[in-house]
Amino acid sequence: PDPKMRSKSENPVQQTSSTTVTDSSSAASIDPIFHLIRILPFSFLRPPRLRLKLPSISLPSSNVVFALVLLTYFMVVSGIVYDIIVEPPGIGSSQDPYTGAVRPVVFMSGRVNGQYIIEGLSSGFMFVLGGIGIIMLDLALDRNRDRSVKVSYASAGISSIVLAYVMSMLFIRIKIPAYLR
Repeated sequence: PDPKMRSKSENPVQQTSSTTVTDSSSAASIDPIFHLIRILPFSFLRPPRLRLKLPSISLPSSNVVFALVLLTYFMVVSGIVYDIIVEPPGIGSSQDPYTGAVRPVVFMSGRVNGQYIIEGLSSGFMFVLGGIGIIMLDLALDRNRDRSVKVSYASAGISSIVLAYVMSMLFIRIKIPAYLR
């Protein structure tokens, strides 16, 4: 047959056979020391037959994720990064001008951009308490719960929000004496 009349299916077969010939010829031109190092150990050594299983990693439950997010939120609003960098004391002290007695002070009064460690932790706890109160109010709106459970969630949520707000305002008034007056 005429070489120009060949079908298209014959050409790839011819090309692949020629590429394998060139690949095997390039493999024969490898350095003999490298060839010995590559072949010799495996001629008498056999790899062990291991029955290893890949560890199965399961996703954490929604409660674990919620706890981690809540803990992270607490640490951020408490000023943990500030406490690590500046290293303030845990609690301060002041001397009474009349009696001379030294009493502990939890809030750095008059300094907006400074805090003791206990001050940050207590403020962060109040923010988290208010957030948990909002979550409890959301749980109280579930239609599948009993009425008594809804009332319990609602009363606990409202009381924690009110407590968090009142205590946060008290903390601000201690920190900045002339605030909102």
